[in-house]
Amino acid sequence: METKRLFDTDVMKKSCEAEVVDCQPYHDGFAVVLDQTVFFPEGGGQLSDTGTLNFGTKKVPVSHVHEKNGIIFHETKKAVEIGTKVTAELNWPVRFDHMQQHCGEHMLSYAFFKLFGAHNVGFHMTADMVGIDLDKEMTWEQALQAERFTNQQIQEDRAITTKLVPAEEAAKMQLRKFNDKLTGMLRIVSVEGSDSCTCCGTHPTSSGMVGLVKIFKVEKHKEGSRVSFLCGREALERVEAYMLAALDASNLLSIKETELPDGVARLQQEKKELGERLTECTGKLLDYRLAEMQQHPETTKNGHKKFVVMEEQLTPKEAKALMKRLSDIEDAFAAVFYHNGERINYMFAAAEGTDINCQQVIREVNTALNGRGGGRPASCQGSAAYQEGWQQCAAELMANI
Repeated sequence: METKRLFDTDVMKKSCEAEVVDCQPYHDGFAVVLDQTVFFPEGGGQLSDTGTLNFGTKKVPVSHVHEKNGIIFHETKKAVEIGTKVTAELNWPVRFDHMQQHCGEHMLSYAFFKLFGAHNVGFHMTADMVGIDLDKEMTWEQALQAERFTNQQIQEDRAITTKLVPAEEAAKMQLRKFNDKLTGMLRIVSVEGSDSCTCCGTHPTSSGMVGLVKIFKVEKHKEGSRVSFLCGREALERVEAYMLAALDASNLLSIKETELPDGVARLQQEKKELGERLTECTGKLLDYRLAEMQQHPETTKNGHKKFVVMEEQLTPKEAKALMKRLSDIEDAFAAVFYHNGERINYMFAAAEGTDINCQQVIREVNTALNGRGGGRPASCQGSAAYQEGWQQCAAELMANI
């Protein structure tokens, strides 16, 4: 027996009396079937309702709702005995959020269709964002124009109605979109003087209840665009979060919020200049250190020059530059160990004519530091997780070369 869908006829109904007609094990819990319900099952891009099944002194949480062959299953952690009379009660703020997002999606899609002839070919709703896919590329200016159009219709508080009509009759109606493969009775959701299309989801009774629509991102997607947005309470809370972030950033930079792009651009330029200056200074420091090391070089057991560098903080770029200079020294073996982030990185190079095999060296280092790496006999590199005392361990290993 199919479940009676009370939300189809009274979307504002927050609870109902029902009887449990089935209860089956489902995943790590149970799927409870009622003779009638106010719970909307996930479908058509809309998330499912949540809430509780109440009986006696018990409240059994419903975490998700799905439908199969007209039967609606309420997913719970606890079983509810068949025949139990329950009160099915929605988590109303969650339901209302879903109604705002879904109705806002209809109205925004209509705006893109009305203004630019763009068709909605995809709808996505997550806990964090709502998205529609359009079959045309949209610019930010066009998206904001559609947003203003939608918010104007929201403020006009237009009536929203639903009705069931045969597929043959629906095919003759002026709908924004219609799938001619649909059959049977179809549910049509209409915004007065605006959008009208087939839909199984829940919508408020007037457009004013959507509150507002705010677009946050427009990006190219396949041959068209993906528009990400939020409606109502969720849109307001996201805008508030962005506003506070902008206020904090502007206070840190001692500029107005509207000047943030210029302020960030200035910081990026300053960072670039400082990076270039640091690279120059680092190069000079490396030249000085190399000159000092070559004046008093260590030697390997077989008399080759040996240069071992261990740094607590060094960037990969700096380490690579240092190793390049060391590896250019004739008749020398070079080793660079440096701490970067959560890793200890190491590189080895042996000049032509030396009798040192870097592959053998890195095997011993990998074993001692529990690291990974490899390369060629003339050069190798690897890394290991940071560990206390790595310098002493590295120094002992290099002393035996």
